[in-house]
This record gives sequence, C-alpha cells and structure tokens, in this order.
Amino acid sequence: MDAIYIPQLLRAPEQTETLEIHDYLPGLETLTPVQGVVRVTHRGNYLEVVAQAETIITLTCDRCLKQYNHRLSIDTSELIWLDEAAADVDNLPLEREITLEELVESLHPQGHFHPDEWLYEQLCLEIPQRKLCDQECSGISLNDSLPEPSPSNGDRRWASLEALKRQFS
Repeated sequence: MDAIYIPQLLRAPEQTETLEIHDYLPGLETLTPVQGVVRVTHRGNYLEVVAQAETIITLTCDRCLKQYNHRLSIDTSELIWLDEAAADVDNLPLEREITLEELVESLHPQGHFHPDEWLYEQLCLEIPQRKLCDQECSGISLNDSLPEPSPSNGDRRWASLEALKRQFS
C-alpha cells in the first residue's frame, strides 16, 4: 500500500481516497490476506479515516496451549489532526506535561498518511488479550495417577532428605 500525500487529498474527488485492501500486512502474521476498505477524507484541519477489514490469525490458548484460528475484524474510524508541529519531534523537551486534549494522533499537513501502518495498528488493537480456544477450556489436564518417585529410581543425592522426611511423618 502506498502512502497518501495529504495535500493531494485536497485535489481528489470529494477530498476522499478509498483503498480496497486485499493484501498481507508486514509484521502481522495472518492465515488469509487482510480484506476490506479504508477511506481517508481530508476535512480541512483533520483527516477522517474509516475502515472495515477482516482476516484470520492463529492464536495460542492461554489455558491449554493449543493453537486455534480467530477471525479478526474491525469496523472503526479515527480523526487524525493536521498540525504543523507534528513533524517537529526532534525539538521536544525530555519531560513535558501533556493534557488530555493532546492525546490525539496528529500528522503534518504537508506529510504522508500510511494506511498500511494505521490498519496494522487497528488490527493489533483487536487481538484479544485473553486468548481462549473455548470458553469451557479446562486448561492442561494433569494426570493425578502419576506414581510417586521412589528414592531408588531418583537421584541419590536426595536420599538424606528423603530419610529426614520419613522421620517426621
């Protein structure tokens, strides 16, 4: 996916560019290509980005460690502010107090918007933090009928500890 030059959006019909996606995203391991639509609209002092996309990823269950397939889909939108100071990250102080209003994405008005990076971030946010293959997953089954290790089969260095343990029981 090519980056979108933001000033070029002003000359596009309805100041909008629509991208049909049918591709694998770098850094996101998926079984199927990401399929969907990303629409970027220039609204004067911000970009409106709307996306619907889906793919299938392989996850590992946190309880039983089995791998399973999970459908990952997004239907989201985001406003990205256009700010002249957005590209000036070299001159930022080491420590700075940030207000709640400053916690927004921003790009330089003469810069580029990278739809593949934005889509990658949105899909990563949709990966479930608690990965369960099934709500009823019982986890790794432990076999309670395992024989108790005998000192003759085990390590001889533990024999003294085993004798002491027998004295107290």
